[in-house]
Amino acid sequence: MRDVPADGTTMGEVVMRGNNVMLGYYDDPAATETAFAGGWFHSGDLGVMHPDGYVELRDRAKDVVVSGGENISTIEVEQAIATHPAVVEVAVVGVPDEEWGERPKAFVVLADGQQATEAELIEHVKGRIARFKAPRAVEFVAQLPKTSTGKVQKFELREKEWSGESSRIRG
Repeated sequence: MRDVPADGTTMGEVVMRGNNVMLGYYDDPAATETAFAGGWFHSGDLGVMHPDGYVELRDRAKDVVVSGGENISTIEVEQAIATHPAVVEVAVVGVPDEEWGERPKAFVVLADGQQATEAELIEHVKGRIARFKAPRAVEFVAQLPKTSTGKVQKFELREKEWSGESSRIRG
């Protein structure tokens, strides 16, 4: 991974090689070849390297929202929304946008007995991170789609939002 400015504004993909890295994907030579392009394992994780050499993972490459040429970390937006006292769980994905290519959209589960409005949560985010990173929309849901181990399945949320689109690349 390349060194980045101390403010951490530039993310890069974390790549690695060594005797402690996997040999490849079971029975999937095409995926193995892609993952090991150039002799390095491409993790799909994006991070920043701090001046002390510490690597901080920020997001998955497939989850970064590219809006008007700017990269927006879904994790950063999720963390900002999660600081609202009414929010118990949140997932953010990129959704189509005619002007910007795509914009973040938040799917929010509220705590029992709590209330919040879409506008309130968007303003809450704008007070914590750069305003352009705030979601354009918030959808309140009873629960987020998850795997049997409890991991949020963002691909299901993306699929719902992008269905009917001719391309998943915009901008």
